[in-house]
Amino acid sequence: MRLRITATVALLVGLTLGGAGLIVYVIETQRLEAQATDEVDQELDEFVLLNRDGVNPETGESFASVRAVLTLFLERNVPNDDELLVGWVGDGPVIQSPEDPLSEDPAFQDAVRPLVTAGGTTRLETADGEVMVSSQPVRRRGERGALIVVVYLDNDRSELHDTMRTYAVVSGLSMLLLTLVAFWQSGRLLAPLRVLRATADEISETDLSRRIPLSGNDDITALTRTVNSMLGRLEAAFVGQREFLDDAGHELRTPLTVLRGHLELLDTGSPEEVAATKALLLDEVDRMSRLVGDLILLAKSDRPDFVTFSDVDLGELTEDVLAKARALGDRDWQLDEVGQATLHADGQRVTQALLQLADNAVKHTRPGDVVALGSSYDGSGARLWVRDTGAGVPATDRELVFERFGRAQVPEGDEGFGLGLSIVRAIVEAHGGTVAVEDAESSGALFVVRLPARAPSPTTEESAWPAS
Repeated sequence: MRLRITATVALLVGLTLGGAGLIVYVIETQRLEAQATDEVDQELDEFVLLNRDGVNPETGESFASVRAVLTLFLERNVPNDDELLVGWVGDGPVIQSPEDPLSEDPAFQDAVRPLVTAGGTTRLETADGEVMVSSQPVRRRGERGALIVVVYLDNDRSELHDTMRTYAVVSGLSMLLLTLVAFWQSGRLLAPLRVLRATADEISETDLSRRIPLSGNDDITALTRTVNSMLGRLEAAFVGQREFLDDAGHELRTPLTVLRGHLELLDTGSPEEVAATKALLLDEVDRMSRLVGDLILLAKSDRPDFVTFSDVDLGELTEDVLAKARALGDRDWQLDEVGQATLHADGQRVTQALLQLADNAVKHTRPGDVVALGSSYDGSGARLWVRDTGAGVPATDRELVFERFGRAQVPEGDEGFGLGLSIVRAIVEAHGGTVAVEDAESSGALFVVRLPARAPSPTTEESAWPAS
């Protein structure tokens, strides 16, 4: 990538400088051509003006011959460095300024003779390069002649070529410098990507704690920040998965040990013992089935399809949950308050969470104790609660009870696994809400669920969850 960026910059700079040089060369060549033409036209115009008056300005007398007109004009005009003025009379040159052997060149004379009478301009190659020859015919008293203006085009072109060579050298050095800067800068910009690759190579399934160092404030820095965030989520997922498997293995070890022990000691010859062992093992299998079901439910809680949102009437939801909860135990079931609002939530999951809280309240109370449900709405979200008059939850255990297999005081006869409240938390967090234990007004525990009126939409990254 670094070489490709450098090569691209070098190519673009080379094309830009080369194109600019070509444009300058074409424009300057045209300018030199126009300048040479203007110089020739100026010389010829001055000669035409002198010949038209026909009077020698120095003597005030008329010119006696063509030679006299040409001689005076050449004496009074100093040609440029790239010019040659030739006075032509009859069949050949008679005077020139400055002295130049070109006028004696037969090829030059053959090219000029047609112009002496017809005038015009022609070009020819000489030992000194290409020249432009222009003629202004003159006739006086039956004598024919012409002013020949010769411009050495290669003189000006050589200066342009020198300038373009200097430009080429400067452009080459500039391109080299820019290429080196591009190579260095691209290396500096791509350094985080190399660090990203090296870090990705070093990350293993047992160590996801590595992070890419942040530097700068550009798109690559934003990419680095995104990758670090992804690594953080992966680490949290793997740590959670490992803890989940450790906890599940620990909880499953006990019932499996019970099953193995009873099967090893089973006396198949005693029908009574077989029947008793069968009943015991079936009960243990039921416990394992409940545990596996709860574990599967928790595993699904991280998936986007764990909840299905729809419009739910808060008041009807509260009353339905209370009606279903009455079957959980002989308690003094009460309805504290009913909120009136429409929530965007999964009614079945919310009902499942509230019933789990109600079942938890039944386990920690005695027949006749009060278990109450209620709900309210404050405009931004709903508040649902389940309270009881049991022993309550100690302040030190109020976070523990929501963790997987986390249990505080366990009442006698409770065969749960400590997954119920963690399932409640998973359901509530899937709605973008929170659940917590608060102090009841008199005694007991108060579990409060807070749900937003409209759950946040899942991001594209979250919704791209692999099927399982």
